[in-house]
Amino acid sequence: MQSTGGPLALDLAGVFVFALSGALAAVSKRLDIVGVAVLGTVAAIGGGLLRDVLLGDVPPPALADWRYVTVSGAASVLVFFFHPQVSRLTRAVRLCDAAGLGLFAVAGTTKALDAGLGPVPACLLGVLTGVGGGLLRDLLLGEIPLVLRTGELYAVTALAGTVLVVVADALGVYGPVATAAGVGVVFLIRVVAIVRRWSAPLPRHLEDH
Repeated sequence: MQSTGGPLALDLAGVFVFALSGALAAVSKRLDIVGVAVLGTVAAIGGGLLRDVLLGDVPPPALADWRYVTVSGAASVLVFFFHPQVSRLTRAVRLCDAAGLGLFAVAGTTKALDAGLGPVPACLLGVLTGVGGGLLRDLLLGEIPLVLRTGELYAVTALAGTVLVVVADALGVYGPVATAAGVGVVFLIRVVAIVRRWSAPLPRHLEDH
């Protein structure tokens, strides 16, 4: 796979927007500045840490490279001091989360392909990269992770972006345009799914207990 400058730029962009998401979620729970910084950082680097450990890239760049924690910390502090009114936080969290999902899903897939993995494991690792930070964020907040909530099109949305990257790579046309398209597809599907209330299929004929 021909690199488009490596996944670093995508990683840092994903770190920034996922840190915003985690920090906004922390503010909505009225956590102090330490809690906001912790949630923002966990949401920002959690998916990348899982990806890099599975790829054997240790120590993970998120821990070895000061830029990751610096970017996530800066985004968290920015949110703490300049967050919108609490009543408007839910929409902001979801928009940042959708952007982070796309950036990390594409970055994870790109790095997996660069490491020599095949299309299917590359897609799976891309999805894990996209959902990992949000998963840890929600667990720390004591909530059912968004990726597991009833009817949420989350992991499936990330998968759409990873498939686009893998197809572009197989056709030999992967580059900045394909990268942007992959991120855009994930973001667009996720936002439309939220607005239109699209949901994943549920088992039929279940009785409430």
